[in-house]
Amino acid sequence: MKYVNVVINNNSDHTDNLYTYRCEDDSVKIGSKVSVPFARGNRIRDAYVFQIADSLPKEIKGIKSIVSVDPDISLSEETVSTCIWMKKQYLCRYIDAIKCFTPSGTSSKRGKIRTPYKEAAGEAAGNRTLTEEQKNAVSEISPFIKNQKHNVFLIHGVTSSGKTEVYMQVINAVISAGKTAIMLVPEISLTPQTIYRFIGRFGAEQIAVLHSKLSLGERYDEWIRIQRGQVKIVIGARSAVFAPLSNIGVIVLDEEHETTYKSDMTPKYDTAEVAIQRAGKNNAVVLLGSATPSMVSSYKAETDKYKKITLKERFNKTPLPSIFPIDMRDELKNGNKSIFSIPLYQEMKKNLEEKRQIILFLNRRGYSAFISCRSCGYVMKCRECGISYTYHKSRNEAVCHFCGIHEQVPQKCPVCSSRYLKHFGTGTEKVEEVTREIFPEYTVDRLDLDTVVKKGSINRILNSFRKGKTNILIGTQLVAKGLDFSNVGLVGIVSADISLNIPDFRSAERTFQLITQAAGRAGRGSYPGKVLIQSYTPEHYSITAAANHDYEAFYLTERTIRKQIGYPPYSDLFQVIISSESELEAHEKAGEVAEEFIKNTGSSEEKYILGPQAAPMNKIKGHYRYQILIKCFPGKRKLYSKVLNEIKLKINTDRKAKYLISIDINPYNFL
Repeated sequence: MKYVNVVINNNSDHTDNLYTYRCEDDSVKIGSKVSVPFARGNRIRDAYVFQIADSLPKEIKGIKSIVSVDPDISLSEETVSTCIWMKKQYLCRYIDAIKCFTPSGTSSKRGKIRTPYKEAAGEAAGNRTLTEEQKNAVSEISPFIKNQKHNVFLIHGVTSSGKTEVYMQVINAVISAGKTAIMLVPEISLTPQTIYRFIGRFGAEQIAVLHSKLSLGERYDEWIRIQRGQVKIVIGARSAVFAPLSNIGVIVLDEEHETTYKSDMTPKYDTAEVAIQRAGKNNAVVLLGSATPSMVSSYKAETDKYKKITLKERFNKTPLPSIFPIDMRDELKNGNKSIFSIPLYQEMKKNLEEKRQIILFLNRRGYSAFISCRSCGYVMKCRECGISYTYHKSRNEAVCHFCGIHEQVPQKCPVCSSRYLKHFGTGTEKVEEVTREIFPEYTVDRLDLDTVVKKGSINRILNSFRKGKTNILIGTQLVAKGLDFSNVGLVGIVSADISLNIPDFRSAERTFQLITQAAGRAGRGSYPGKVLIQSYTPEHYSITAAANHDYEAFYLTERTIRKQIGYPPYSDLFQVIISSESELEAHEKAGEVAEEFIKNTGSSEEKYILGPQAAPMNKIKGHYRYQILIKCFPGKRKLYSKVLNEIKLKINTDRKAKYLISIDINPYNFL
């Protein structure tokens, strides 16, 4: 006879505790998934074992017994400890963390194994001769693998410097040592490219894939293969960091700077932090790779929390592409009102004539940014969110990109009945239309969230471009991340100002990263390539640094600004959102939360609180949102987390409360 403390699979703060049960099954261990009778009705619920004891410190009246044990699904002790850490780190419930580690699908009733990418052919390995920089990188990492010593490496390598080959060399060493590896990419669109390369090197039987675009059945079967130790390498987007691998030797985050590595849904985890936590438990190494490392990662390398490795040259010795900012104010003065400047048009024409491909980057989808009446100034907004609709010409619809509501564009202004309803701003759909009009004899395609709705769309679009069937590819940030095409001679950044003008302290960092990453798609073959940046503020330090391929200049300038205002990496930022169907209540309750926080942390902390104030997107899905931002300087995180968690529990367990609270630590989206 033994006793177990379990977490009940129940999405409620009221039951976010450990519950004790009697257990007579000797097979039960920490991490086992069991069925138990729960609450007064004794309804059978799933639960997960977190603690085991041979006796109880004191007698518990009416203690119940475990009903059954799941033979297929279980957690390891390492993942259980990671779940406990996540609860404290991200102020989430136990079950929220557990669900990250468990499959949501079920086994096939027909016994069929559902294998994603089963038709994928491995990409030819090619020449594996390492450059001196690559050799040095591998030699720095190898001793830690050999001695099973945990460390975090920041690999800062220019675009096309061969970071992927370094990852593969390290993964090969890890597998040779009898360990396993997780390879993470920031976008699902990059997964096929990575899979083809890894199959070509390691073989399909060694690899499993995990990401949200797989069917539930595919995800379940891949999860089972991984848990049973049938694979050595797991490839996927951020959720693959939770793969049920044992004996992990390395976790790689390619393009570590990308915002997609931060979850904006509960639990609001940071993939790099989870990777480092898991790697530490496994005495494994973590590789964070990027041509544009995040400010936080670079600061940690500067302060010796990470070990930095630098790759300064492209592996094929091709020079970095030439980058030319174009001042769109001058274009306007010269009478050019087109979305394309004269230099960009001329370069596009030249590259097409020379049979080179072009990528046009604009980080805004849709046809126009908003719809407005030129007579009275009315702007068409979402009835649920209060956010300006984006116009989609192909559907003749106004679409809210946050809640998904869409409606037909009226013939007349609903306020003044004027017929002067016009579309303002530019999105990828409009860029595609204009490009087709200017270059009708060439094939144009678009890659954004509107064109990849159907399964397989991403692969179709990218394969067409890879094979040279598409001459011009237009896209959002999906085309700026890690894609490797050898015949791209020109990258045109249609507007660098979109990311620069977002109300976010990271806007300059995001602009520098997007420009550099988009520019990195050019000149990856024998031709050096060219990049043109269109901007109304080409003198901004993020644009000039990107144009000069000067990460260090950008980092030093941005670091100085961040230090002056006390933003990350010099602090953690806690974002507290209070939402309610009543704007007055949301405002008042946000004020009460701020007062409660100050009361429990001390009046000296008041100066670190920004707000409460209306969130930039004040209304989403019918709920008004008020925001509190708290700067948390070193040494205060434990206190702040404790106080905010107590406030959160008090609100979420109050059945009379008509408002909601959410807490995000170091969010990447402040809208």
